[in-house]
Amino acid sequence: MCDIKYMQQALALAEKGRGRTSPNPMVGALLVKDGRVVGRGYHQRAGGPHAEVNAIDHAGERARGTTLYVTLEPCNHFGRTPPCTHKILAAGIRRVVVAMGDPNPGVQGGGNRYLQDCGIEVTTGICEKEARTLNEAFITWVTTGRPFVVVKCAATLDGRIATRTGDSRWVTGPAARQFVHRLRHAVDGIMVGVKTVEKDDPSLTTRLDGAAGADPTRIILDTHLSIPPTSKLLQQTSPAPTWVVCGKHAPANRRAALEASGARVVTAALTEGRIDLSALMQQLGEMGITSLLIEGGGMVIGSAFAAGIVNKICFFYAPKILGGDDGIPICRGTGPERMHQSIAVHDLSVLRFDTDVMLQGYLKPSSIH
Repeated sequence: MCDIKYMQQALALAEKGRGRTSPNPMVGALLVKDGRVVGRGYHQRAGGPHAEVNAIDHAGERARGTTLYVTLEPCNHFGRTPPCTHKILAAGIRRVVVAMGDPNPGVQGGGNRYLQDCGIEVTTGICEKEARTLNEAFITWVTTGRPFVVVKCAATLDGRIATRTGDSRWVTGPAARQFVHRLRHAVDGIMVGVKTVEKDDPSLTTRLDGAAGADPTRIILDTHLSIPPTSKLLQQTSPAPTWVVCGKHAPANRRAALEASGARVVTAALTEGRIDLSALMQQLGEMGITSLLIEGGGMVIGSAFAAGIVNKICFFYAPKILGGDDGIPICRGTGPERMHQSIAVHDLSVLRFDTDVMLQGYLKPSSIH
């Protein structure tokens, strides 16, 4: 029971790194001796010291003889930083409790085995489900090479994301919208279609109440490079880049103009005249995008489901009904003919934001959960 209590504290520490550690995982570490916490640490940013190092440095000489609780198997290889296993041995830690093994196929199990071979007691699997959920994006990317894809939408109770005129401001209230900004902060990329850019002229930045948030890379699907040059996405000041994804036959003059504005033009494969989303996910993964938030519009969302690239949904519903059948639906395009062909959602949970609710669930049962 004590192991669970301390691991939960380590998981809470790991959460502090959300939005800052990609392409590395979020990791928290806790050092405990005689029932007292003597060291705390978490991975604060990619390229910085790992959680174990920060916890040991925090504890100093008090680290000797402690139990280390860490949410991910300690690394045993040289990367941007030296192996954490060496630091653990040098600190004189007597026992290591690990939530989950390293999912990277090339190093999985190496850290735990090394510590055991050196005489340290290692316990694994404590709060493993929580640890895997925490790093579901990292696990997906490191095992498949593709980003973890989340589809977000805000709809009325009758499933409309906008009126027949395209008006969508605002479907949900401030609390739900603030949660969306936390989602943006947590992901590497955010994707919309060019029609959404033309209609809404969004910023696609992160705006957190009372805190600085990280902007995701803005990814626009624009087969023919028709994005208006006056779009906010091409004008705003942001540390994150804007990528415009097009087909290989997009006009060269438009490509040059976009690149001159500071955007990156990414050429992608097409299928039936549209961006091949499955192939694009592999491409984005190779470009370092480990997690992707799809915000629309209806055609992009429908195409994402049809392409089978979606891992998770966050569907917000407001207590509103448009009525009629002329509003814009969550998904556009051709759906299945039979109900048994519908997409199943697993591990469904419900969150409430004032009068709005959010349904959260997973589309691909996997070893993550």
